Amino acid sequence: MMNEQDQSMKPNNLPWSKQPARSGTAGLLSTACALRWLLLLLLPLTLPAEVQVQFLHTTNNGSITITDYTGPGGVVAIPDMINGLPITSIGANAFGYDTSVTSVTIPDSVTTIGDYAFYKCTSLARVTIPRNVTSSGYAAFSGCTSLANVTIAAGVTSIGESAFSYCYGLTSITIPNSVTSIGSGAFQYCTSLTSLTIPDGVTSIALATFFYCTSLKSFTIPSSVTNIAYGAFFRCTSLTNITIPSGVTSIERDTFAFCTSLAGLTIPNSITSIGSYAFIYCGSLTSITIPNSVTSIGESAFAACTNLNGVYFQGNAPSIGLDVFWSDNTATVYYLPGTTGWGPTIGGRPTALWKPLVQANDASFGVRTTQFGFSINWASGRVVVVEACTDLTQPIWSPVGTNTLTDGSSYFSDPQWTNHPARFYRLRSL
Repeated sequence: MMNEQDQSMKPNNLPWSKQPARSGTAGLLSTACALRWLLLLLLPLTLPAEVQVQFLHTTNNGSITITDYTGPGGVVAIPDMINGLPITSIGANAFGYDTSVTSVTIPDSVTTIGDYAFYKCTSLARVTIPRNVTSSGYAAFSGCTSLANVTIAAGVTSIGESAFSYCYGLTSITIPNSVTSIGSGAFQYCTSLTSLTIPDGVTSIALATFFYCTSLKSFTIPSSVTNIAYGAFFRCTSLTNITIPSGVTSIERDTFAFCTSLAGLTIPNSITSIGSYAFIYCGSLTSITIPNSVTSIGESAFAACTNLNGVYFQGNAPSIGLDVFWSDNTATVYYLPGTTGWGPTIGGRPTALWKPLVQANDASFGVRTTQFGFSINWASGRVVVVEACTDLTQPIWSPVGTNTLTDGSSYFSDPQWTNHPARFYRLRSL
C-alpha cells in the first residue's frame, strides 16, 4: 500500500486540492515537493508552445513557411521543425522592420528566403545563410544598417537582387565558390565594404551591383565574367585599379562613372564598344590604351578625366559621341602608323603619331652586367628593330636587336657596346 507521502505525489490526488493545508516544516516541504512535480509535468507541454508562438507560420505540402516573428528579439535561432514538419522557407517580410533582432541563425532545412524577409532589421549585426538556400528574394537583407558579419555557407548558388543593399555596416563578405549568380544591386550603397572576391563561376556583374560602394578598394573581376552591366561600379570612389576580363565584349554606360581614385585600367581586345559616361569624372586616370577591337565610344565616355594626358589607340579611329573628352584639357590622342581615320583632332583633342619610346629616365637605362640597355615602350604586340651606328656624321645603321613588346614594353641590351668608342641607337618599327 502507498503511504500518505506517496499518495500526495499522484497527479490526481494533489495535496492542496484534496487535503487541508499543513502547518509547520513538514507541511512546507510537502507543498514544495508537490510544486516541483507540477512543474515537471507542465514544462514539457508549455515550452514548445512558447517557442512556436514566436514564429507564425503556414503549412504547405508537408513543410513550414515562417510568415512572422513575434519573439523578444536579441539572438534568434530559427528551429528546423515545427509540429514535426521541416521549416523550408522564411516568408516575405517575415522579420521585416523588426529592430530588436541582433543575430539570426537559419537552419539547414531552409531552402528559400523571401522578398524583404529581414528588411530594415536595423539592429541585426550577424546572420548565417545555410548551404541549402537556393534563392533569396528581393532585398532580403536590405537596410540592415548594423549588419557587419555575414556567413554564406558553401552550397548557396545565388545572391538575390538588392540582397544586401543599404547595409552600411558591412565591411567584408566571403562569397563561396558555389555561387554562380549575383543579382542587380546586391551590394549597392554598402558604403563600408572595402574588399570582395567574386567566385570564378559568376558570369555577370549585374546592373548597379556595387553602386555607391564608396570604400571598395580592392576588387578582382574573375575571368568567367562575360558581362558588366550598366552602373555596376558607379561612384566606387576608392577603387584604384581594375582589369576587365577578356570575355567581356562591351563596357556599358556609367559602369565606372565617378570612380575618382581609378588610376589603373586594363581594357582587353575583346571590347568592341565603350558606353556613354562609362568613365566620366575618373580624375585619377592619366593614360588609357584603347585596343584595336573598339569601334565605338559613347557620349562623354571619358569626360572630366582632368588628369588624362594620353589616350593611346591601337586601331583605326572609332566612331565617337559628343563630348567624349570634354574638360580633358591636357589629353593628347595617339594613333599607330598604318591606322586610318585620324585627323588633326578627335573629340576636341589634338592627335599625334604614336611612336616607340626609349625610357631614358628609369632604372632600366644604362649598364647592366657589362651590357648597355634600355626599355622600349609602345603598343603591345608591336615589333621594334633597334639599329646602331658609331658615327653620326656619316651614319651607317645596322640592326642589333629585334624586340616584340609584351604588355607594351620590352627590354633591349647590347653586349657589343664596349667594342666601340661610341655607339648610337635608333628605333624602327616593323
